[in-house]
Amino acid sequence: MKDQRLEHAIGLYMEGIRDGNYEEAIHKYTGDRYTQHSTGVKDGKEGFIEFFSDFVKRNPVRDIQVVRSIVDERYVFLQVFQDINHGEAKWVTTDFFDFDDQQKIIEHWDVIAEYVDQTPSGHTTIDGSTEIKDLDKTKANKELVRNLIKDILMPGGDLSKLEDYICKDQYIQHNQEVPDGLEAFKKWATQANRPLNYEEIVLLVGQGNFVATLCKARWKDEQLDQEYAQVDIFRIENGKVVEHWDNVEPVPEVHANSGKF
Repeated sequence: MKDQRLEHAIGLYMEGIRDGNYEEAIHKYTGDRYTQHSTGVKDGKEGFIEFFSDFVKRNPVRDIQVVRSIVDERYVFLQVFQDINHGEAKWVTTDFFDFDDQQKIIEHWDVIAEYVDQTPSGHTTIDGSTEIKDLDKTKANKELVRNLIKDILMPGGDLSKLEDYICKDQYIQHNQEVPDGLEAFKKWATQANRPLNYEEIVLLVGQGNFVATLCKARWKDEQLDQEYAQVDIFRIENGKVVEHWDNVEPVPEVHANSGKF
């Protein structure tokens, strides 16, 4: 049986965006407030209606597919593929939804990036395993990912612990720049003056063998100092990460809503 929160999150996507019934859907699936963190979309139901009334007109063909989902108490996470106007644009959207006690959406965060069909190891940015299992390990897997981010991806972490978190025999990588395998990730993570570092875990949700996070991150080198919203999805087996997907979006200097986080 599907969770009602999951049905509502998917309903907002499919009825509101895919089918173009944005006004009916936003009133049907959201609660007394709708706090918005999507770039360019204003807070509230009216902000959603304003944005998608124009979006639907500009993009008459909208093929939308939910690839992965996570339900974790009051939160729902979706990874969604969007093919707009017969391939004119292809996007991967990663969304977090918070719900009230009536199972209505009250807050939304997203990170949107271009779909890539050929990573260094021949994957796409969305293919791979989707089966949720090991529900009894949800708490342990969430803690594993939390410690991975703190120990490996934040400044000052203990990089000697890398093999405590990443499986050395299987690590499938869907990042568009990093190949499969622990050694490729180790090369990226241990580089001198690594330009990308995570600063804060904003949201962390898990269901069985899948954990998704939204983090504040910063890319800093000689040419750029940019804050990013970073979403990562981890698949865990036997206490180690065996597969990884991510999405990243720059944080705008001026926000139309409550800010990216």
